[in-house]
Parts: sequence; structure tokens; C-alpha cells
Amino acid sequence: MLKVFLVEDEFVVREGIKNNIDWSGHGYDFCGEAGDGEVAYSMIQKLKPDIVITDIKMPFMDGITLSRMIKSEFPWIEIIILTGYEDFQFAREAIKIGVSCYLLKPVNGESIMKEVDALSEKIREKKAEREAAKRYEEEMRERTELDKRDFFNTLIKGGKNTTELFAESKKLSIDITALRYNVVLLKIWSDKHDIGEYSNSVLRVEDGVRRIADENGALFFDFTVEGTALLFKGDDDNDIQKKIDRAIESMKELFSGYKHIRYFGAIGQTVGRVTEIHTSFDWASRAFAHMYLTSDNGFLVGSKEDLRPENNVEILSEINPQHMDRRIMKRFLRAGDAAEIPFFLQEYLNNIGDQVLRSSMLRQYIAMDVYFCVADFSVNELGLSKDELEAKVRFPAGEILSGEENTHDYLSEIIHIALDLREDHSLSRYHDVMKDAIAYISEHYSDEELSLNTLAAQVNFSPNHLSSIFKQETGQPFIKYLTDYRMDMAKELLRRTSKKSNEIGIMVGYKDPHYFSYLFKKTQGVTPTQFRSKGHGEAEE
Repeated sequence: MLKVFLVEDEFVVREGIKNNIDWSGHGYDFCGEAGDGEVAYSMIQKLKPDIVITDIKMPFMDGITLSRMIKSEFPWIEIIILTGYEDFQFAREAIKIGVSCYLLKPVNGESIMKEVDALSEKIREKKAEREAAKRYEEEMRERTELDKRDFFNTLIKGGKNTTELFAESKKLSIDITALRYNVVLLKIWSDKHDIGEYSNSVLRVEDGVRRIADENGALFFDFTVEGTALLFKGDDDNDIQKKIDRAIESMKELFSGYKHIRYFGAIGQTVGRVTEIHTSFDWASRAFAHMYLTSDNGFLVGSKEDLRPENNVEILSEINPQHMDRRIMKRFLRAGDAAEIPFFLQEYLNNIGDQVLRSSMLRQYIAMDVYFCVADFSVNELGLSKDELEAKVRFPAGEILSGEENTHDYLSEIIHIALDLREDHSLSRYHDVMKDAIAYISEHYSDEELSLNTLAAQVNFSPNHLSSIFKQETGQPFIKYLTDYRMDMAKELLRRTSKKSNEIGIMVGYKDPHYFSYLFKKTQGVTPTQFRSKGHGEAEE
């Protein structure tokens, strides 16, 4: 029920308008009245009516001033001015500042209701449009998350100046203003599921991490398919460290409630410029590489002196293996990212021994061991034939083993090849998943409840993982694909049937006719009726 507020200094007129019109019978709530603009404004701020009826000439604050103040703070409120003939020039001024209409005194209930009814329809249309716009923004949030991921990648790559970074952040409504920055990388997974598999508990934990990040002034980014980055901001080194410590304690408490949840976090070095965030990320990445060298949960700090757990961060088990452990290498081959290879390989070799590649015998031993580990992974887990393997991966001999740098480059090369092969294998698997996802959309596009979450549950992936795969495979976010699919089906129905647009909206998944009309115009540039009338289909009544 729309609310109406009356401002009139003449008591008799005010009482007549209030009591001689059956406001509730006409579907309105007469929510308040005042005898002058000054008192009225305070009441309007509290009551927030939809329509204000006000006289022009009043003591303390006139109707023009009141209207200007209302429109400044509440532009959506519609205003009707009551004016005498001699005040017509004032009425014209009122129209300029956004007053909807004016009525010449004396007024009667019928003329007032005629204008109020006309405005009510306008108000409902505007409300429906605002709600539709809000819903559209919410539905397009997936695209925003992908844009945020791209922005974080820009931050950690370096190379852009401060002006460029702040301009990009402003477009995404991300506040990166601070005096100090630090990056925390985090990966969360469940022992009950394969990496990337849909897990309600993992989703609940990720939501909890988002909340903790927000509480501590950190920005949350999905920087890889399964990895999360928190960008902490502070006024000085002490301030940012307190925020990180507080957040880590809160996260450990959150994780403790899920016995099957595993996690690993890495903390970078605090930097003083937004253009240096990539340096903080590099230190965090170096610490993050230890995730593949341990089976423990915890947080590790990347320090300029050495990697070390801090007193207020969970202490990890000492990692000083005296021999090669293929399980560590396999763990990375299965779950590592290409960008992590330099950090992983450095820590992998360091944990065997700082001088390990100086010995020609050890170089040969390590190169052979990693080669056979990659071969076993490629043949037995990815399904390559031995001939395919030999064509892609060089056997470690001759020049490869002639020096430290050559051997290091070789190790990096074959790990890269293994991850590329894994990616190709995953894409093949993803292709089947995407076929199922597209088929499900084709069958259920008319279901208004269809969302990224419901589709992810259907194909047994996490929403973030599916979102990345969907964009990779189709070139557009899920919600954009779904919206385009529904709009194509709607256009086909508009061309081939005489059904009303609201019926067509329901048939393609939009029960709210206002939202369907808004979305159609937003994406197609015309309303459904205009689309049909341009000769695309039969005429609509």
C-alpha cells in the first residue's frame, strides 16, 4: 500500500483532504500530516512516504523549498503542489525541480485522487524497474567475481602504475586505498571429496572466510579455480599484522568445526605501495609451495630471512626429508598450478639440500627420479602411451646434466609438460561435464530457480570451479549464457506465437513480468512488444 503525506498550513483544508477522501478504500495509507514545511521535512525523513501533497505558501518553510529538499534526499518521492492562481509562477518553478504536477486551489477529492492514482501507477513502475535492476545486478555478480579475479591477477603481475590500478579498482567498486598491504593465500578442500568436487561443507567454510575477511578489512579474491587470496590493508605494519593475526585465529576456529576439512595458508611480506603487492604475493607463493611438501594443516609465513612459522601462526611440522619422496612430487603434479612451479621446485630442492644440484651424481639421481615420477603420472594417471610420453618428455642425459642451471631448467620443463598434459586431460573431462551442464540448461531453462549453485550440484563441482570452466569452455559466464539462452527462446516464442509477453516470460523462467520486460529491453534494446511489432512475429494485443 502506497503512503501519502499531506503538508498544508490551512487547518480546514488539511482536515478536508484528510477526512473527506477514503484513502484506505482507494488503496492508500494516509501516513501523516504537517502544517508547515519545516515540521513536515523531519516527519518525511522518518516516514518516507511515496507521495507528498504540499501547499506552496506556508510559514517557516514554503512548499518550493520543501520540494527541493525532498527531491535532493529522496528523488523517488512524487510531489503534488497545491497552488493558488496568483502563485502559478512558483508552480512552474516547482515543476523544474522535479515536482510531478500541480493543482489549482480550491481542490476537491476527485481531482486529488485522479492525480494520486496516476502517480501511483508511475511509482509502481519505477519500483518494479528498481527491483528489476537490483535483481539484474545480483544475477550478474558472477561476472563481477570473474572481473575481480582478473583484477587481482593484474595486481600480482605488476607492471601497471598507481593511476591505472586505482582506475580499474574504481570500476569494480573495490577500495584498495591503504598505507600497507599484505597477501594471504589459502586453499581449502575436503578429505571426503576429490579436489574441485562439489562439497556443501567447503562452500560453508568459504562463506565463513569471506565473512572473516570482511570483518578484518581484507578483500576476498578467487585467484585460481580452488585457491583464495585475501588482500589485507592497514595503516602501518602493526595494524596490518593485528588484522592478519585476528583473521587467522578466526579461520582456525572456523576450520576446527569441520573435521574432514583440510587447509593450507601462506602469508606474504607487508609492502607500502599498491604497485608492490606483487612482491607480497611472491613471498606468499613461496610459502604456499610448502603445501605440497606437508600433510599438515596450517599457515606459513614467507620471510626475507627464510620461510618460518611465526609465534602467532600455527607451527608446521619440520620438513627436512633426507631423500626424494615421490609422493610430494605426485601431490604437486595432481593439484599444483603452473604459476607455482618456480616456488615449488625451489622449496622441493631446498628440502633435499641447499647444494643438491652441485653434485653431478645427485643431479643425475634427481633428474631421473623426477623423470620417472612424471612418466608414471602421465602414463598411469593421464593415460598416455609410452610413445606419446617419449615424444613429449626428454630423457635426462647429456647436456641436461652438464650443470646446475641446465638441470634446474629441465626439471622445470618436464613439470610444466606434466601440468599441460594434466590440463589437456582435464579439458577432455571438462568437455563431458560441460555437455551435461549445457544439456541440463536446455532441459531446465524454464525453471526460475536454476542457478550456478544448482547446476554445480547437478554436475558435482563447486560453483567457483564450474564458473571458471564454464567461462573457459563457452567464452561467457554461466548467468550470461543462461540469460542469452532464455532471451533466444523468448524471441522465438514472440515470433511464432500470439502469447502475451508475461506468459512467455513464465515459459522461459521469469515469473515476474516486470523483470522479464526489464531484462528483455536490457539485453535486446527493445521491449517484447516492440520486438514483436517490428515484424518479428504476430501482433500482441
